[in-house]
Amino acid sequence: MSTSMTWHETASRINQFYRLTKPRVVSLIVFTAVIGMFLAVPGAVPLDTLILGTIGIALVAGAAAALNCLVEQKMDAVMARTKGRPLPQGKVSVPETLFFLTIVGGLGLFILFEWINALTMWLTLGTFVGYAIIYTIILKPLTPQNIVIGGASGAMPPVLGWTAVTGEITADALLLFLIIFAWTPPHFWALALYRKNEYASIGMPMLPVTHGDQFTRLHVLLYTVILCIVTILPYITQMSGLIYLASAVVLNGIFMYYAIEIYRNYSDQLAREAFRFSILYLALLFVALLVDHYFFF
Repeated sequence: MSTSMTWHETASRINQFYRLTKPRVVSLIVFTAVIGMFLAVPGAVPLDTLILGTIGIALVAGAAAALNCLVEQKMDAVMARTKGRPLPQGKVSVPETLFFLTIVGGLGLFILFEWINALTMWLTLGTFVGYAIIYTIILKPLTPQNIVIGGASGAMPPVLGWTAVTGEITADALLLFLIIFAWTPPHFWALALYRKNEYASIGMPMLPVTHGDQFTRLHVLLYTVILCIVTILPYITQMSGLIYLASAVVLNGIFMYYAIEIYRNYSDQLAREAFRFSILYLALLFVALLVDHYFFF
């Protein structure tokens, strides 16, 4: 019985540290990074690069998420969406979190430097600093444009995947960056609209709090228009073909519908649906890029 209880407690503790890494967020990061790897080459990605690059990027992304949880633990304790996280619940301590993220992040950077390439390691470190420090500590509590400026770090994963395979940054890699950079504002502002009161309660200057709903809804629409234009660029530059173009047109049509409805007939339920669809949108868009890439190979 005691052995069974010990194992249960150990598994529970491991799960708490796992939750610090925000696995759902990191999974999308890793997914776009892996797609970036496959798009970087005409054939198959070398297996060792695929495995070690994915592990390295995932570990550093998890460490950045843990640092984000550490910095925002007091705010997380107030918001309904985040109050169940391990730090606000007292399931892990501050020293434990610091030790965990240092080991995990350091291991990820070591893997990238030792077995991938120095460029990817430095870019990944820069992404860590951009998200966990520049965005989380400086921009997020300072400006309602935090999502726009800080979106640069969130848009880096496919570039990291690209450089892991090729060792260089190309125009096509920057197009992938641009797609996620343009996607980030309407994605997060949809969330901010229906979570506005929670952000206001902790003094976070999100756009709906500082400039109101109408202003934010207009910006969701405008940035969605920008996103729709940007996502056509891979076809225009001949990075992709008709399979991707058709997929992008359909996905953009659905996203634009949500953006227009949010602007004209807003409801919290509609914003929730738009936020959820935006995640599916990005995943399907990158799948379309991948399918198109190998179909014409």
